[in-house]
Amino acid sequence: MNEKNNASAIIMMAVTVAVVGVLVWGASQDRDNKLTATKTAAVDMHGNPLGTDVSTTSLNELVGKPAPDFALADGNGKVYSLSELRGRNVVMFFNEGLMCYPSCWDQIVTFVRDDRLNQEDTIVLSVVVDSPEEWQEAIRQMPELAEAVVVFDDDTEVSKQFGMLTTESSMHKGLFPGHSYVVIDKEGIIRYVLDDPSMRINNDKLVAELSKLT
Repeated sequence: MNEKNNASAIIMMAVTVAVVGVLVWGASQDRDNKLTATKTAAVDMHGNPLGTDVSTTSLNELVGKPAPDFALADGNGKVYSLSELRGRNVVMFFNEGLMCYPSCWDQIVTFVRDDRLNQEDTIVLSVVVDSPEEWQEAIRQMPELAEAVVVFDDDTEVSKQFGMLTTESSMHKGLFPGHSYVVIDKEGIIRYVLDDPSMRINNDKLVAELSKLT
């Protein structure tokens, strides 16, 4: 009798262990499926799906073509649109912004200090994909940044239109610009582009290109 009871107990224990094992395995699979789904639906800091809807336009192909129209605001809410900037040469510096210390920050500050780029017929717009609130952290660390014209492309739409999310200098392809420049003439035509993976200060090159414009 005792042997039967022991056998029954062993069988019940084995069944219990098997059931628990199945439940644990099922929970593990469910967790893995959720993780996979999360990765599949991963989004960037702006809520855009990773790796999708990224422009593959070559920067060189932009030269000689009308620049995409844009309207971007600075930290005070002032909007700069290409249509309203007609009659002025526009230099756009697409960069990673807050995370690009010190290279991008130094370039932005150098724009302010260079009289050659502060003329009535020329404006330099430093385009970052941070929010105005996030950019305040950069200004706290380097107060000179507050003097620059920094505009916020926090949904990355303008950067996409110009093909700036897939450049060689971008360290986060599809998410952030890198260290790229666009020179637009007074008629709204792109006359020069430069992507610099070395992330140098390129004022001299920009001034040389601007000098070619009437």
